Amino acid sequence: MIGESFPWLTFLVIFPLLAAMPIPLLPDQDGKTIRWYALGASLAEFGLILYVFATQYELGASGLQLVEEFAWIPQFGLSWSLGVDGLSFPLVVLSGLVTTLAVIASWNIKLKPRLYYSMLLLIFSAQLGVFLAQDMMLFFIMWELELVPVYLLISIWGGEKRQYAATKFIIYTATCSVFILVVAMALAFGGGGGFSFNLSELAAKEYSLPFQLICYLGLLIAFGAKLPIFPLHTWLPDAHSEAPAPVSMILAGVLLKMAGYGLIRMNIEILPDAHLYFAPVLAVLGVINIVYASLTAFAQDNLKRRMAYSSVAHMGFVLVGLAAFNSLGMSGAMLQMISHGLVAAVLFFLSGVAYERTHTLSMEKMGGLGKAMPITFAFFTAGSMASLALPGMSGFIAEITVFLGMATSDAYNVFFKAAVVLLAAVGVVLTPIYLLSMLRRIFYGEQGEVKLPADKSWEILPREAFIAACLLVPIIGIGLYPKLAIQTYSAKTMEVAAHIQTTLPDVPDAPPLSKVMTLPGAEQIFAPSL
Repeated sequence: MIGESFPWLTFLVIFPLLAAMPIPLLPDQDGKTIRWYALGASLAEFGLILYVFATQYELGASGLQLVEEFAWIPQFGLSWSLGVDGLSFPLVVLSGLVTTLAVIASWNIKLKPRLYYSMLLLIFSAQLGVFLAQDMMLFFIMWELELVPVYLLISIWGGEKRQYAATKFIIYTATCSVFILVVAMALAFGGGGGFSFNLSELAAKEYSLPFQLICYLGLLIAFGAKLPIFPLHTWLPDAHSEAPAPVSMILAGVLLKMAGYGLIRMNIEILPDAHLYFAPVLAVLGVINIVYASLTAFAQDNLKRRMAYSSVAHMGFVLVGLAAFNSLGMSGAMLQMISHGLVAAVLFFLSGVAYERTHTLSMEKMGGLGKAMPITFAFFTAGSMASLALPGMSGFIAEITVFLGMATSDAYNVFFKAAVVLLAAVGVVLTPIYLLSMLRRIFYGEQGEVKLPADKSWEILPREAFIAACLLVPIIGIGLYPKLAIQTYSAKTMEVAAHIQTTLPDVPDAPPLSKVMTLPGAEQIFAPSL
């Protein structure tokens, strides 16, 4: 019997990669054998994730668990180091759910099925590697491993402008990812002590404040391109509008969360002093994301571009939560990542359902689909209600927690907090307007250029309804009973928040922050004791 000494996390990371290897040898009968094999591998991986965490993981503990480490390439100081805690646990489960459903959503893929499903399984391994890696260089390798499959999935199976969108994606994300490598080398050599890429050892080192600020900025650029943060966001609408729906599910549901996870794991945990000075910048950038993306969404006739800008706006709440300097804000940021991962996945999947029937993403051309696709309309409405943070849905709990975190923060004066909360609330007002407008243009009114039969023969299929339901059930479950999600990370977020709060100045003669960061009025933004 396999015991606790079995390297569970290593097996979780490499199993999808190993499962992808035999795919080129499988017989290709219109892709049937290949897709069933890929589905079996994905279900086995997701089932294994649930089994490992149900039997081996202690829920509610704040420290690393199931730690596995051995020298991988000792000449370069690189170790295969994996571990799981409250930050990674819910995101690993989210990754397993969304990726498995994306495989089911890919049932009609006929072009190059061997390559397609191999890339999905490779992305599965890379995602888990990012969330479980406890070595910064291993984190970087897994981060890069995901880029090429996404590029290929968009450039081969995407829409008319797929080459442009895929190239833009790889240029933005790969170029900015170089900063992770540079910072990893700097942190490993700096701070005194031995040379190491281990995240725990890096967090224990003593780095000078200017050094921390430079490294923080580099990581912010790298993660900012993936999150994405304005103005590094422009690749996302193009990628979503051209990518197949299953790829958009993974891109919005999981891959954007890798950046939010990186900000917490590295920027905040390893560079807490620098976070003190960059926190107001994160708050401002978060507000810009929310307001700018919400306003821009109104101008989009392309269904997936509108939802892409919605994703940019929702990830702005993650930045505001991380800037709050307390456990409420941190909890809100984590819950927003989980909630948005589910909501974005279901909306992009349903957009794919609509596209398969209408062969267009233009909302103007879709008009009046409600009569021909009433069940699809019901699912779309439920997903939109979740996205606009309707009470009873996960988005409501996430956003209200972010607002409470910022409003109760001791790190800022009342004027700064009020400005951030009020401007972020503008996004809360705009979101239902552009989402309800989307529903009206697609399902209500006069029938557009797309002519669907009134006999409901183009209605959502049972397989497709199953995918949507699998995403909506946890959305509603978390909305009605938030503890389902909060208990998975609360101990860890409280620990991180307590750690960064120690960096806040609490004596009257503390040096003004403007000496380090030339932010106008910085010395008034922080604690009143200044």
